[in-house]
Amino acid sequence: MDFPAADFSLRDKIALVTGANKGLGQAMAVALAQSGADIVALGRQEMTGTEELVKEAGSSFAWVRGDLSSPKTVKDLAAQAIAAFGRIDILVNNAGVTPVRPAEEYSEADFDLVMDVNVKSLYFLSQEIGKAMIRQGGGKIINVCSVQSMKGGNSVSVYVASKHAVAGITKALANEWAKYGINVNGIAPGYMVTDNTAGLRQQRELTASLTQQIPMGRWGSPADMMGPVVFLASEASRYVNGHLLVVDGGYLNN
Repeated sequence: MDFPAADFSLRDKIALVTGANKGLGQAMAVALAQSGADIVALGRQEMTGTEELVKEAGSSFAWVRGDLSSPKTVKDLAAQAIAAFGRIDILVNNAGVTPVRPAEEYSEADFDLVMDVNVKSLYFLSQEIGKAMIRQGGGKIINVCSVQSMKGGNSVSVYVASKHAVAGITKALANEWAKYGINVNGIAPGYMVTDNTAGLRQQRELTASLTQQIPMGRWGSPADMMGPVVFLASEASRYVNGHLLVVDGGYLNN
């Protein structure tokens, strides 16, 4: 039996990536482009750097400007994203916020912001793109979860709650939409060097302690997400559904 390496190709596919202006989102968008996909990036900040990298990879790029902290705008943003190239084959729900503070100091405004961006907008964007994928006859949805989808965390209680919710949404949609040829999976990154973890990394003793718990001895980088996202976006993962692919250097196993 031969292994079809072409299964990893994303040529002629259109991928929508939220929060693709930097960090994990940018790395995943570039990886998808380097594998052949054209990219629609959704976010409130300009994507000049991402656009340059995507075009260097030989793929086309479109930016849909939108703020996912306002879930009421999601339906219109989804329509704009689909209109950019006529369809969406791959959705990567990456956008998220991570306020770091003790549970006793969380405000209701902070709670609402985390849930609106990390959960509510993700759900309704998946719903809109999912309906289009049903009409198309299939697609791939990849939700960026976290190792905190399976743990309790520290000083990120609402973020933890949101990522548990995203893991649940991933499994539920995988069950419902498999019959339409839609694979819904999650990527659960561990401790990554990104802007979202800048506040956490300022706590040097905690950072050192966390690093000691990672068997590979380092925090992850955005580049560590590139292979996993291509796998889940490609035909190589056609029988993978409702799965959380952990990318954490062995942290959860330690």
